[in-house]
Amino acid sequence: MDALWVIPLLLVPLLMWTSSTFVFYFKKCFYVAWMMVLALVAIPLCILKSGGRDIENMRIIRILVRHVKYFLGLRFEVSGWEHLQTEGPYVIISNHQSSLDVLGLMEILPDRCTMIAKKELIYAGTVGLICWLGGIVFINRKKTSDAKSVMADAAKTMLDDQIRLWVFPEGTRNQKGDLLPFKKGAFHLAVQAQAPIIPIVFSSYSNFYLRKEKQFKSGTIRLKILPKIETKGMTSDDVSSLSDKSFNVMRSAFLDVSGSVPQSNGPSRH
Repeated sequence: MDALWVIPLLLVPLLMWTSSTFVFYFKKCFYVAWMMVLALVAIPLCILKSGGRDIENMRIIRILVRHVKYFLGLRFEVSGWEHLQTEGPYVIISNHQSSLDVLGLMEILPDRCTMIAKKELIYAGTVGLICWLGGIVFINRKKTSDAKSVMADAAKTMLDDQIRLWVFPEGTRNQKGDLLPFKKGAFHLAVQAQAPIIPIVFSSYSNFYLRKEKQFKSGTIRLKILPKIETKGMTSDDVSSLSDKSFNVMRSAFLDVSGSVPQSNGPSRH
């Protein structure tokens, strides 16, 4: 019977060496499982430190998550650090390719900064609970009126508590080699709070992570922090032009750091 334990021990390295599909699922499963374990560790630490839901808990989460990249064979090259040296509240916007974005986010997350995320995340077991403890603002993407009221509340919280918020304006994950059109929520938020926007771009993951082809290799992600875009004096009438300006700046930077040319933004096929 003891010899049976040897089979998986030999089989796993063999499959890791010979099957890219196995590596893809192994890394994905490991990533999800390990993040849940880390959340389990973080929950009591956050409760002991802050007594419950508090943005300061993001410091604990950031420290615990930063090593995960090494297990997955990923590393980050960050440029533009100086643009995060901004006092007071601001809104960070970035492109959104996969759940791996969390690793880049934790790599550079400023103090007193949390995220705006889809409501479904709160039901993701220990990860959902730690997100709640970290002060993450949850929105119902299906109800525009709810999203707007959440953004209005978030703008008030930003100013009252002097916090920063990270938003993915594409609204959903996108691995098409270009940016999706931006939703307006992040820009309404920034204008209501009269807070600057700091765009951040993750380079394309396509050279190491391809979901459809089931490939997950080692790779380098370039993170570029762009100069802030001021919103002082702007009103809701300026939201569309602010969104367009941010999109153009980020799209240009994304294509630059990814070393790619734009692909067609035609209808996606599933």
